[in-house]
Amino acid sequence: QVQLVESGGGLVQPGGSLRLSCAASGSIFSIYAMGWYRQAPGRQRELVASITNAGMTNYVHAVKGRFTVSRDNAKNTMYLEMNSLKPEDTAVYYCKAYYNSGSHSSTWGQGTQVTVSS
Repeated sequence: QVQLVESGGGLVQPGGSLRLSCAASGSIFSIYAMGWYRQAPGRQRELVASITNAGMTNYVHAVKGRFTVSRDNAKNTMYLEMNSLKPEDTAVYYCKAYYNSGSHSSTWGQGTQVTVSS
């Protein structure tokens, strides 16, 4: 099993920056990809960015050039650096880990609120 804990959310003004962290524990050796998702009120949860063990990254068009996903394997932590934040980035941000410990599975973190407002 893999457990995830997010941190780093908060209130920021438009144009500001935040860095989210997602710390993994448990069977971390079985993780092969991780991702950041977000869910705004009244909207479906959407993939924001993902990163594989090989370091390949993928971003939704709306955040390309503003957000950067990275992993620190020594700390078992994934990050999402968010710059030039816009009010439409306001959402609960979740991290997700995909792992294979005999069968393919995935798990979610508890979520962290990001609010972009003046």
